[in-house]
Amino acid sequence: MLEIIRAGGWLMVPILLCSVIAMAIVLERLWALRRARVVPSGLLATVWEQARTRAPGTGAVILQRMRAGSPLGQVLAAGLAAQDRSREVMKESIEETGRRVAHELERFLNTLGTIAMITPLLGLLGTVVGMIEVFTVITEIGVGSPRDLAGGISQALVTTAAGIGVAIPTLIFHRYFRGRVDELVLEMEMEAVKLVEMIHGERSVTGINA
Repeated sequence: MLEIIRAGGWLMVPILLCSVIAMAIVLERLWALRRARVVPSGLLATVWEQARTRAPGTGAVILQRMRAGSPLGQVLAAGLAAQDRSREVMKESIEETGRRVAHELERFLNTLGTIAMITPLLGLLGTVVGMIEVFTVITEIGVGSPRDLAGGISQALVTTAAGIGVAIPTLIFHRYFRGRVDELVLEMEMEAVKLVEMIHGERSVTGINA
């Protein structure tokens, strides 16, 4: 393996560096985008129960705990913080927090997409550099010695294979994470809408009964 890397020349350094960065991002996002972490099951019911039965003076503590618990908790906490306001104000507060949370969920995905794009180009650059080396050898000593031509050909092939080999799984994970974020954001939106309807629906019923 080390000999193959050496055969690829200096362009193998940025390709290998890209592969390490991509692997680190993939592992981090696999951990960060777990459904149980982003959209905990039963959180909305727990939040609603706490909102109805909380003791005076404990609201700030509950909201802080929700914000620290999960991305969905941040969105629901924004709604609860504005529950005494109008429906429109409450929705705006949720939407503003939701945009920030969605941005956090997309963290590092642009870097992952960039790696997927540049590693084939680095491989192609290695191909060009290798071919230049081959033609330089041909110009100097002719085509009579395959051994002298092998270095440039090896660099061209190894860098191309390495660049594509890094780009393919990186692109796959980039697409997967994009879809994952969209799915999680949609679920958070649905839970937030339910919270708005619960609070303002109950308020409407209470007003009618009064």
